[in-house]
Amino acid sequence: MEITEKNNFCVILAGGRGQRLWPASRNEHPKQFMDFFGTGKTMLQTTFERFVRILPKENIYICTCKEYFQLVKEQLPELPEKNIMQEPIHRNTAPSVAWATMRILRRDPDANIIITPSDQLVLDEKSFYHSITVGLGYVSENEVLLAMGVKPTRPEPGYGYIQLGDLSCKPEVYQVKSFTEKPERDFARMFMESGEFYWNTGIFISSARHLIETFKGVFPIVLRNLNVENPNYTDEEELAYVEANYPRYPNLSLDYAILEQSRDVFVMKCDFGWADMGTWHAIYEAMSKVENDNVVLDSQVEMEDCKNNIIKLPKDRLGVFSGLDGYIVVEQDNVLMICKKGDSSALVKKYANEVQIKYGDEFV
Repeated sequence: MEITEKNNFCVILAGGRGQRLWPASRNEHPKQFMDFFGTGKTMLQTTFERFVRILPKENIYICTCKEYFQLVKEQLPELPEKNIMQEPIHRNTAPSVAWATMRILRRDPDANIIITPSDQLVLDEKSFYHSITVGLGYVSENEVLLAMGVKPTRPEPGYGYIQLGDLSCKPEVYQVKSFTEKPERDFARMFMESGEFYWNTGIFISSARHLIETFKGVFPIVLRNLNVENPNYTDEEELAYVEANYPRYPNLSLDYAILEQSRDVFVMKCDFGWADMGTWHAIYEAMSKVENDNVVLDSQVEMEDCKNNIIKLPKDRLGVFSGLDGYIVVEQDNVLMICKKGDSSALVKKYANEVQIKYGDEFV
């Protein structure tokens, strides 16, 4: 069968709690549902709009957890409700993608699937669409998993690094030689300087058939039994089966399941101005335009003799700062956090966990 636009699908991952962007990102309203930059659109809405320009909206699925179903429904009212897939419990990204793949494959045996996080910055959308188009064409002709990689611009320890192997039959597409998740800064610098490593964007493309075969090698039989026991199951029967059996899945990330456990994994060199909006440090690095700059996120501030800071305050606050150098300043609801910027990912997560233990869930 000839592969057409109707055979292309997208799975947007929107179930994370965004703890590394605490205290702005909270358990009840995490980062993907926030208008983080004052654009009038949340990160989820921006991601959805990016893909609805090239795919039918009914071919876009959102993987989230049941706590966020209503938020997704409110922010994407044009999306069919059946396309919002609610995890009954948190099991990381790989199990939810496995479930979405099973559903898409049932709908279209010739489907290709784009998997994307919901919290990424893409500056050059024309280049992005070109990369996606080339990638879809590649997986239509080759039974592989294709990762989108971008050239590192700094030794960022908060990202994953893909080492390029042998060049494939397609220019700019290489076998994956190795994958390193969140290396220490010294290793990240070595990776960047070698020219052999690209950042893992977390965007993957594959045929649904190949993707489901990959998951068979990683996961226990669980959801596959649904097809065996009742090949003509209804949507209601599927949801009941998932509710009962989903907890049997291991807590496994998609990066681990695909990049570390799978064969036939390739990476395509891309250049579309990418950044993961997952940590304060990464946001600062992506948005800082000049040396000694301050990044102020949709906030009202007065600053004197300040440099290298990232600041986010509520709409009804005015911040006055003097002599501040290299800090994160974030206030949201009942929490104000001020800490050194550095490599903030693990530090902020640690603070959030400690606050939750000591003061309770209302502060996280």
